[in-house]
Amino acid sequence: ENPQLSSLDKTDLASSEGSQSLYKPEPLEKVLNGDVLNILKVTIFFQLSERAAMDASYVQELDGILKEARTIENHLKQKRESLKQRFTVIANTL
Repeated sequence: ENPQLSSLDKTDLASSEGSQSLYKPEPLEKVLNGDVLNILKVTIFFQLSERAAMDASYVQELDGILKEARTIENHLKQKRESLKQRFTVIANTL
């Protein structure tokens, strides 16, 4: 034993040595691999969430375009009917 250590230091040293036998630290590589894996999982989750949100916005945009196309189609049908009626009136007057 080292005579320079006080009795308090010896107690601390003994208790820390005893606690080391109960705690077995994982190798740093294993801890880092676990952290990297968790970071990758979170990153993938956020990317998928962003893509899902983007897909939802595309669906909304397409719905808007289809709605506008139907409106234009109905307007053109009404115009065609109006022109038919006009031509009928013109043909009947000739």
